[in-house]
Amino acid sequence: MTYFDNAATTYPKPHAVLWEMQKAMIRYGANPGRGGHEMALAAAKAVYAARAALSDLFDLGAPERVIFTQNCTQALNMVIKGLARPGGHFICSNLEHNAVARPLEALRRRGVCNWDAAAVGGSDTETLSAFDACFRPETVAVVCTGASNVFGRVLPLEQLAQLAHSHGVPLVADLAQTAGLLPVSLQKSGIDFACCPGHKGLYGPMGTGVLLCNSDARLETLLEGGTGTLSMQLVQPEAYPERLESGTLNVPGIAGLAAGAAFVRRLGPETIFAHEMRLAKEIADGLSEMPRVRLYTDFHNRAQRFVPLVSFNIAGMHSEEVGAALASHGFAVRAGLHCAPLAHRAYGTLDTGTVRVCPSVFSAEKDVKSLLNCIFQIAKRQGV
Repeated sequence: MTYFDNAATTYPKPHAVLWEMQKAMIRYGANPGRGGHEMALAAAKAVYAARAALSDLFDLGAPERVIFTQNCTQALNMVIKGLARPGGHFICSNLEHNAVARPLEALRRRGVCNWDAAAVGGSDTETLSAFDACFRPETVAVVCTGASNVFGRVLPLEQLAQLAHSHGVPLVADLAQTAGLLPVSLQKSGIDFACCPGHKGLYGPMGTGVLLCNSDARLETLLEGGTGTLSMQLVQPEAYPERLESGTLNVPGIAGLAAGAAFVRRLGPETIFAHEMRLAKEIADGLSEMPRVRLYTDFHNRAQRFVPLVSFNIAGMHSEEVGAALASHGFAVRAGLHCAPLAHRAYGTLDTGTVRVCPSVFSAEKDVKSLLNCIFQIAKRQGV
């Protein structure tokens, strides 16, 4: 199987990720922060080292504000619902994943908060203007993706943070498609809360995620329970990370995530981005020359920025038919709506979805050439 579904989950993982997870199970399989014996202390040390590594990678400057979650979706729910208040209002973009749209809609249906989706324009200036028009006196936060998981479009998070702050509210960033690819300095960007998956661009295992708290805004808790500290109290601790981490942590997963983050830092997000973008542009250029192929990612548009992700369709075929045809020839891609109906509605692809191709740092040019040849043959047969 030739794997091009890296926007969903990167594969393969660096060998160090597998080794660190195994080591965690063998050498320190106890609960961190739940005992004073040697194994518990070793587990706690490993977890803190992971916090420190992620704090450094994202220039947070506060390891205790690195909160471990099951995934990016959980982190987003924690922030959105933690900031919500009766009568409040959120602003997001019209390219959001359901990890943002569904929590917002759940709050609306419960009569807690309303939300608006600002249209991403042809330029960053148009996008900022659309967001600015959505603010109300009751707005509590802007929640925005760093890049569309369907079309790869990058949004101007730093400018959006400035805009949000000018209205006195925080910016919550969904970095599902940018963490590990686009360098982020939380201390310089103004992003207040950053939500990241561990299993995508950070090359960690599934079942891991991170919430990076770069704000003093108090989040209401989504979960309460055992934290290993202040056990005499029946109320959740106020201090991070314990306030937002209840129950036993996924220590093997966290160890693997730390190894993935170290891999990314060693290579450098810029180097990874350059490799993947070169391959993505080759894919897009090849698709643009094929009859019956509709390409939705325009890397040549200088007014817009993209992550290395390509979406396309073949005329007369549903995206899932194309995905199945590619799978039958040994290519793993993603087809359908990609859990992002807002984005498909914005691009007019809600009925058919799109085929999404995303390389990783482990992808090779020979794989790109084979993929393009296979797509050409599928499109050619469809035109007969």
